[in-house]
Amino acid sequence: MIQTKESTTNTGDITFRSSPDEELAGPVPGYAQAVTRQERISSMDTLRGFALLGILLSNIFSFAVPVMPNPFPTSFLKPAFLGSHAHLNLVLSYLNWTFVEGKMRGIFTLLFGAGVILLTRRAEERGAYKTVADIFLRRNMWLALFGMLHAYLIWDGDVLYFYAITSLLFLYPCRHLKPRTLLIAGISISLVLSTYSFLRLAHGVDDVILSWQASAALESQKGHKQLTESQKYELHAWADRLIPEKTDRKQIDDGIRDRNEGYVAYIKRGAQRVGHIESEIYYRFIYTDSLGMMLIGMALIKNRFLTAELSYRTYIWTALIGFLVSIPLTFMGLFKLWHSGFAPGIYSLWIIFPFNLTRIGGALATASVILIVIKSGLLRSLTKPLAAVGQMALTNYLLTSIILQFVFLCSPWKLYGQLEYYQLYYVVLAMWTFNLVFSSIWLRYFNFGPMEWLWRSLTYWKRQSMLSRAV
Repeated sequence: MIQTKESTTNTGDITFRSSPDEELAGPVPGYAQAVTRQERISSMDTLRGFALLGILLSNIFSFAVPVMPNPFPTSFLKPAFLGSHAHLNLVLSYLNWTFVEGKMRGIFTLLFGAGVILLTRRAEERGAYKTVADIFLRRNMWLALFGMLHAYLIWDGDVLYFYAITSLLFLYPCRHLKPRTLLIAGISISLVLSTYSFLRLAHGVDDVILSWQASAALESQKGHKQLTESQKYELHAWADRLIPEKTDRKQIDDGIRDRNEGYVAYIKRGAQRVGHIESEIYYRFIYTDSLGMMLIGMALIKNRFLTAELSYRTYIWTALIGFLVSIPLTFMGLFKLWHSGFAPGIYSLWIIFPFNLTRIGGALATASVILIVIKSGLLRSLTKPLAAVGQMALTNYLLTSIILQFVFLCSPWKLYGQLEYYQLYYVVLAMWTFNLVFSSIWLRYFNFGPMEWLWRSLTYWKRQSMLSRAV
């Protein structure tokens, strides 16, 4: 076992060290250099790989259909809930929104926040106070550039830019805060600011308030009280928001036709949309969505939760409480939305309003289950490839976008908008297989993924060693 200045914990045949991918390492005091491959934490790599693969279950719709199914698939040429596959599609929708939507991205965002602590702590412990700020700045500025190129030239669903800008604006001054302070701040931002911003963005604040007002008016009506004109208006307005939403077939057809015009046309149309998202939408909503989870991640790395060094009891209770919060709320919201015919008011009240609560609970619960598996040493044949995917997360993220854009946009098959809902999961499975196999084979011969190598070399302004010494 490689010894480091930090404490190490050996659980079974897996050793966890507080020196993962984002951390600085080097034997020279006062000098910062990239961490070596041998000093990585397998628990964080495995979590990152698991989350990255899971995120594709949410992102696949942006690649494949013209209107995102929020949260039920209503934007397919062949209706998802009619025909022989209706029940299969319904089950897949429930599973996706209960266990994946928001939760996988939540885990990924937690790990990004944790990386800030690991990046800065090791350098400061070695006296590299003058260089750590430069490293932090360059790291995130390059990531922002990668994100912009990704969004403008490949796929407009990029998150790299948002992570980088949020990190630059908020995280560096927070690195020395106590875990409890970070945890309270992160949860508060997610549950209050992010929920409010999300509701505003989706025009859901009025729905939530209107539902409360309509409920009060309805109680008055049941009590045989005379309704005011305002209460009558509220009941009528809420009834309008409960009218089932129908998919606009013309919008679907137009979206498919526009996307099939080719790559150049897609890039031109997307440029204005990306600019709007990376400016106005970011400051209206996205920064709170990312910031809250990043601060929670900073807290969880400081108390060693993410390095799988806490007791089994801690992870079991976290999983139980998290799932008890997230699963019933999500399931109830989906049930009500389904039976309302996808009414906008129900979507705001039962899906958006509790979304961040279910996301935090589900993300922590899922992470706890994965960490229990890692601590136990079970399923090594699965966790090892997942760790490889996590070690090459940036490469896999960008490569997935390139491959899927080709498959749905530029390939001879022109699959955009043509597949049924359940068939998209075949594409996801194929992409997962590629990520797992490609990452495992690549890391047999190289220390980093191609994009990780480029990012590190640019961050430290020094060409990193690419070939593995084992080769």
